Amino acid sequence: MSTVAAVLLALALDALLGEPRRWHPLVGFGRLAQALEARCNRRAGRPFARLAGLGCWALLVLPPVALCALPLPAPLDTLFGVLVLYFAIGARSLAEHARAVAAPLQRGELAAARQALAMIVSRDTATLGESGVAAATCESVLENGNDAVFGALFWFVVAGAPGAMLFRLANTLDAMWGYRTPRLLHFGWAAARLDDLLNMIPARLTALSYALAGQCANALHCWRSQAARHDSPNAGPVMAAGAGALGLALGGPAVYHGKLEQRPTLGRGRDATSADIDAALRLTRRALLLWLAAITLGGLLATCIGT
Repeated sequence: MSTVAAVLLALALDALLGEPRRWHPLVGFGRLAQALEARCNRRAGRPFARLAGLGCWALLVLPPVALCALPLPAPLDTLFGVLVLYFAIGARSLAEHARAVAAPLQRGELAAARQALAMIVSRDTATLGESGVAAATCESVLENGNDAVFGALFWFVVAGAPGAMLFRLANTLDAMWGYRTPRLLHFGWAAARLDDLLNMIPARLTALSYALAGQCANALHCWRSQAARHDSPNAGPVMAAGAGALGLALGGPAVYHGKLEQRPTLGRGRDATSADIDAALRLTRRALLLWLAAITLGGLLATCIGT
């Protein structure tokens, strides 16, 4: 039951405090990753760039994970786990960024909404209309629900603080290095593939929880028939099930780094509006309640079996 208590406390801290405004560990980690990439990725595109990327990934990720695995006396181990999980999740931050797009969009301030959206997505937002901004924000909520909340919860339950740390750092490096640009195509290959591996189970549990928390039949149909169209093995199920659960059609062509990418349409239903951003946030909250119920039930069963 200590795992259940740690999860609840970490989520309570996130709800009360959100992400630290100053001295966030991931900010320092990101700066270190940028510096290391700039130093070691000087000949991007060469075959050894993949090996360099893997080495840099291991150098950045494995020492913090090993430190998290050091034994601590009770109750310090539980407190440390709470703090690690708190830094690993970002449910409140996700909602704040999404609402920062929704508010100006609902007021008809499209330029401000585009600017706020550019803070949370990597696509070009300058030419998006109202529906495009709303759709992109919904997609970000759905995908980051997995990356910023459910994936960290899964690995914390499975492997404690080291698991949550491993997932969060790997996901951060994928977000920084995992692009198919000429510079990062080979150097970021290991970061992208390792993130795919760590996300394999959490993404499908996230997709299932979205389905159970929304329009279930539509979500399951979209997941089954559309997920394979996406070029990401994990974003596909999450996005397809999430869009279906909301009764929306998301995805489609988008501009990344000045280049138009032909992405598949995921989901089934109408185009997104500003009101659907709040609907997507409500879906993630209902899914989180399902996760908490499952984690609590698992803790009770483990306690009963142990006694």
